Amino acid sequence: MSSAENITVIVAVVCWVVARQFKARRFSGDARRMLILPAALAFMGLGQHNLLDPHHQATAAALLVIGVIVEVGMGSVWGFTTRVWRDENGTVWAKGTKATAFAWTGMLLIRAGLMAVGAALGVAAGEGPVLISLAALLLVRSAVVTWRARDLSPAYGIPAAS
Repeated sequence: MSSAENITVIVAVVCWVVARQFKARRFSGDARRMLILPAALAFMGLGQHNLLDPHHQATAAALLVIGVIVEVGMGSVWGFTTRVWRDENGTVWAKGTKATAFAWTGMLLIRAGLMAVGAALGVAAGEGPVLISLAALLLVRSAVVTWRARDLSPAYGIPAAS
């Protein structure tokens, strides 16, 4: 994919995910479904010819690793700031909160900071690290929300019969 196409994908995914977070949505917990978007983004990111700047490989690799670690942390924060509940029928729902909006803002500022550090160090910026980091963010957020949803007791307080 070209650089413009990658940027379009990144912006579209971020807008789509953010828009969905602030509406109450049924949470299926389907592991296969949760893996599709992160796997596609990671595949696209790893397929980039500009994943690491050939003139600054060590620095580019360090920034990639730091970016992924930061996104894993932010995915955890995002997952824990998401409101998760069971309705009276036992259906699990999830919805982003104001804290989720702050988490997203913080994540975007940190990402911009990492890109600024890379630019200051002369590392050529590609979309690959952003795609991989976004994949990590989405994967961890889904894992945290799934883990939290499994610990919910029924809203009506009566355990399901075996």
